[in-house]
This record gives sequence, C-alpha cells and structure tokens, in this order.
Amino acid sequence: MATNAPAADDDSLSQDKLSQIIEEYESESATRKLSGPWAWVVGLLAAGLSIYALYWTQFSITTQIYRASFLMLILALTFFYFPMWKRDRARPTILDVALALIAAGCLIYLMLHFREALQRTTQPLLIEVVLGTILVVLVLEATRRTTGLALTIVALVFILYALFGRWVPEPFDHRGITWQRLIGANYLDIRGIFGIPLDVAATFIVLFTIYGAVLEYSGAGKFFLDWSFAALGKSRSGAGPGRTVTAAGFLLGTVSGSGVATTVTLGSLAWPMLKKAGYERNNAGGMLAASGIGATLSPPTLGAAAFLIAEYLNISYLQVLMMACIPTVLYYLSILLMIEADSRRMGTVAVPVDTQPIWELTLKYGYHFTSLFAVAILMGTGMTPFMAVFWSIVIAFCLSFLRPETRLTSLGAAAAGLVLTVVLLLAEVTNLLPTMRASIAAFWGIMLTVAIAAVQALRHKLRREPGENENLRVLNALEYGGRSVVAIAATTACAGIIVSVVTLTGLGLKISGLIVNLGGGSLFWTIFFAAIAVWVLGLAVPVTASYILGAVMIVPALTDVGVPLAAAHMFIFYYAVLADVSPPTALAPMAASAITGGRPWTTMFMAWKYCLPAFLVPFIFTLSLEGASLLLLLPEVATPTPEQFVLPFGNAIEVATWLAALGAGGWWFTITQAFLTACVAVAAFAGAFGGWLLKQATMLERVLLGAAGVALLYANTTFDLVGLGLLVLVGVMHVVRVRRAAPAVPAGAD
Repeated sequence: MATNAPAADDDSLSQDKLSQIIEEYESESATRKLSGPWAWVVGLLAAGLSIYALYWTQFSITTQIYRASFLMLILALTFFYFPMWKRDRARPTILDVALALIAAGCLIYLMLHFREALQRTTQPLLIEVVLGTILVVLVLEATRRTTGLALTIVALVFILYALFGRWVPEPFDHRGITWQRLIGANYLDIRGIFGIPLDVAATFIVLFTIYGAVLEYSGAGKFFLDWSFAALGKSRSGAGPGRTVTAAGFLLGTVSGSGVATTVTLGSLAWPMLKKAGYERNNAGGMLAASGIGATLSPPTLGAAAFLIAEYLNISYLQVLMMACIPTVLYYLSILLMIEADSRRMGTVAVPVDTQPIWELTLKYGYHFTSLFAVAILMGTGMTPFMAVFWSIVIAFCLSFLRPETRLTSLGAAAAGLVLTVVLLLAEVTNLLPTMRASIAAFWGIMLTVAIAAVQALRHKLRREPGENENLRVLNALEYGGRSVVAIAATTACAGIIVSVVTLTGLGLKISGLIVNLGGGSLFWTIFFAAIAVWVLGLAVPVTASYILGAVMIVPALTDVGVPLAAAHMFIFYYAVLADVSPPTALAPMAASAITGGRPWTTMFMAWKYCLPAFLVPFIFTLSLEGASLLLLLPEVATPTPEQFVLPFGNAIEVATWLAALGAGGWWFTITQAFLTACVAVAAFAGAFGGWLLKQATMLERVLLGAAGVALLYANTTFDLVGLGLLVLVGVMHVVRVRRAAPAVPAGAD
C-alpha cells in the first residue's frame, strides 16, 4: 500500500484538513461538506434532532411514535449528509430529497396506524408490505452510505437466509420465513428495525452525543489536551511524549466516545511533538490510534455498544460504567508499557512543551473536570440515565459561561433563558403551574436561549459583522450532536434487521451450539473460539453491529460453559473494539497514518501491537468467577450461577449495601488480588510483545514472559504462582545477562 503524503511535516494541520480526515474515516464513507442554504437547512434539521431528543427526556411520547419519528429524521439526515456516489458531494440531489420524502411517507403511515398494525404483525396488509419493503431498502441504502458495503451485504445475506433457509445445509437449515412475516417483524413490530438497537440509539446514544458536543464546543476537549501536556509534557524522559499522548487520549476519550475523532484531535497536536522526540511515523501513528481508540472503552461516555450492554442486561448505565473502570485502567497501562519499551528501543528524547503552568490551567478551566463525574454522580443519586445526562448537559451548558472564550451563547441570550427558568420555577412553587418540574423549566430556559442565539447569529451573518459569532457555538453543538448519531443509528436499524432474522430462524442457538462443540465443552477453548468469531466479525462490520451480532449469537455459548452473563457481554464488547484497530479495516490507524504520513498497513499493525496485551485481559474476567471481580461483579448468593453473578446496585443507597457486602464477603481482597494479577499479566505481555526490559530482551526471555502472562490470565493461586515464578526467572536471567554485557570499569576509575 502506498505511503500517504507526509501531511504532518509542518508543526500543525489546518482545521479544514482535520475535519476532512475525521469525515473520511469516522463513517467509512464520503461525507458532504455543505455550504450556503443547504448548510443552514440540514444544520437546522440536525439541531432539531438534538432538541427533539432533549424534549423526549421531559415529555411522554409513545414508544412507536418516537422510534419511527427518530428514524425518519435519521434517514433524512443520512441522505443529505452522505452522498449516494462520491461525485455527488457538492450538495444533496433531487434523488436524495425524494428518498427523504419517501422515508417520511413510510414512517408517517406507521405512526398513524401503529395501534392497529401491532395486531397484525404476522399478517400485514398489502400496503404495509409495500411500505415495509421500501423502508427496509432505505435502511440498507442508509447503511451503505454511512458504513460502506460490508454491513449492507451481511444484512442482505441474512435476509436471503431467512427466505431460503430450507435449502441451507444442516445444521443451519430451517423451514423458511415468508416475506410478509419478515416485513411484519421489521416494520410493524417494535422488534427488528425498531428493536433494542435503534431504541438505544434514540435514547442513550443521541443524548451522549449531545453531551459530548456541548463539552467539545465549550472547550472541554481542548482543556483536557492542554492539561495532559502541562502535567506530563515537561518530563525529562525520552518516553515523556509517549506518556503524554496516552494520558491525553484517556482524558479526551472520556468525553468523545469516538476513536477516530479522538485520534485525529490528539494527532493534530501531538504528532509534531512525537516527531521532534524521534518517534518513527508508523510507531507514532499506532501510538495515536491506540490511545484514541480507548475513547470507545473509557467512562463516562464509552462507545455506542456500552449503552446496548445496559439494555441487554437490563441494568443501569452506571453499572456498565463501573464494570468498565478497571479494564480501562488496564487498557491504558498496556499502551503505556508498550510505548515505554518502544521509546527506549528508538532512543527518543524529551521535548519541552510550551504550556501554561498546570496550576494556572486548572484554576482557569478546571471546572471541565466536572464533566468526568457528573453523569455517574447523578445516576448514583437515583436519577434515570436519561435525566442524569440531561442535567449533565445543563451543567456543562451553564459552566461554559464561566469564561468568555468558552461560553456557548451571548450573555444576553443566556440571561433571557435564566429569567424564563426562574419564572417557571416560581410558577411551580406558587402552584400556578403545578405540573412544572425543575428539569422542564431548565429545558424551556435553554430552548429560549437557543432561539435568541439563532436570531442573533442570523442577524450577525446578514449584516456581515466581523469577528467570531459566539452564538454559533450552541447551534454548532446541537448540529454536531445530531449529526454524530446518524451513522450509529443507521447501523443499529440495519442490525435490527439481522437480529430479527436470528430470532425468527433460531440461528443464534445454532451458532452458539457450534462454538460450544468446537470448544469441546472446555471453558478456555470456547472463550478462545468466541474471541476469534467476534474479532473476524468485527473486521467486516462496525463495532456496534459486531457487538449486537455477538450478543445474540455468541453470548449464549459463553454462558453455557459457565461465564457470568455480564462478563460475557463485556467480553464481546472488548473483542468488537479490538477489531477496530486490526487490519485490514481499522479506521483509527488509517486516520493516524493520514496525519503522520506513515504507511496505513504498518500503522495498523503497530496500533494492534500496542493494544494486544490489554485485549488479553477479557480472558481473565471470563475464565473464573474470581477473575470476574475485575468488572466489580459480586455474587448475590454463596455459590452463584452465571446469571446470578451481577453488579447489584443502581443508586447511592444500593452502593452502600454493595460496599458492605464486599467487606462481609471478603471480595475487596479478591478484587485487589485480581487487579494486581492483571497488572502483572499486562506487564508480562508488554515485555513479550515489546521485547524490552532493562535492555533488549532475548527470544527466550520473551517466550517465557508470554508464558507467564498466559499463566496469570487464570485467576487461580496455583497459576498465579507459576506465572510469578516465570517472571522471577526471566528477571534473574535478564539482569545477569545485562551485567555480563556491561563494559568493565578500568581500575582506579571513579
């Protein structure tokens, strides 16, 4: 594969170039950069989607109507933002407008007739078969535009399997599903297209994309990067630049949730520093991609699949955040140790970074750290995830006004919104509006602020006034929040079609049985084959889709051999993410290579190498119940079954009960032991893959380190002792060899 042009030979990249890289790689498809009237029309539609999602948090909307109307907006935005062919990137075509209107017609019919339609999901009317067929085609086309052909082809194969299953060889044959039955399940039912995946996109994911957009446009992302550089950028070690990138990737990822966007933002600022330090282009690209892809794993935002975990397990999102904490630490520990090894091998040097003193930076913008804890704290008080995210958005919006350069609107617009909020709250207190709530008052206050900001922004543009228009920030944040969910929502709608086929044909149980049979009933080999299956699946489809398919087809195989249900879902999630940094389709490494000018294929392998030790960690929390404590899981009974091994809290009161149970059951010791063992295992794998201890490691030392890491994967005292024994052996061998190789000191020398 040809080397990219060295886009980063200068010390910085233009904002247009960064936007181009994000648009090119984040969605796997070409994205229109709209201008003129189309930019305003489509931008307002995307902002309207964000406002609609916020409205849903405060007011009751029938489930079928909300999901259908949400999908209607998603399809329209897909056809406007993503061209059918690359040559149509200038502006939406007449065909795009026609497709958006046809989608609206299909879904408006459903919204008007959903009550009667639910009674005939197995025998839809002719008009419903026609409209449902059109909707399926439009969803497939939206998926093709946003994520490429791979997932679209997979969905088509599943549809053909549903229709012609009687001709499929055993054991995957079935009697066949009629087209009417398939359309009824996907168009009239709240499963299929309108099932759990789309529901999660329309509730959890869209709210978190709005939250992330508000944080980004209020300067939180830039602050986290600056803070990381100020904290670690002055290190005198040659590994200092690499450590800085790792920390910055984590902090930026906590509010991003997008591996590509985090990689590009991080690379735009860190690549000049890495180049001066002496990092080779491909290594630097792999380092940036590995640090950026951690956004998919880092609380509190995580990736889209994390919200699906909460829905499939019927637990709170707070519980998913808790489960992700220790694995996230182990992920970044892996990257840190691998970078440390490569830095010493390449002989990199410290690079002074010109930043503000960390105390000054924290004093000015430290309030942005609130965003890292707001969601979890609010959910810990007992709020629903939706209300917790809503109030987190309100908090981030209000905090933006602490500094002139970060405020999202003019002070006048904000003052008007504040006055309306106070008036509505007083109306509640005085019983003039007894149904008014504080959250509703805040919603209408923000809506008034946005409306005034929009008018002021339009006036600023019409008058062609000079300078930046601060009122555009909130509009851009709402637009970006709505636009960011488009590709994910199209993916979840398409995945819903696949899930309906799996459910109707019983394919999930057949695949699960096949994996168990391949593993011969062995826990380790079943987990091994499950990992391979999810990894291969993820090479063709996005993380969200590969998790959904793994959840319905592979999780049952894991639970059949005794893996806790929650651990099985987290296992699928992690290996779906691993595929996102693996050749040949890894998008974050490709984006990183576009910044560093490295070879895309080589950069992919470097990113895969940096992440590999961390992605062996899921074996720890699936091989034994003690290892499952890495996810902070706690058995509800003395001898738990996999289904009973769950994280049993969702609010502050239950947290206290959980902590007491930990102490009473001695689980603090188990969790600590499992965590320390996992850290040592990651370090052993980092030594094996990185090939560096005090000096370059020999092949024998690397093999023994790998064997030690494998032994430590199983949370068992005997295996732990074997692993630690091998580590001690390697340590002694390495120290002796290094000392023998050291040059002799002449007699009499100081």
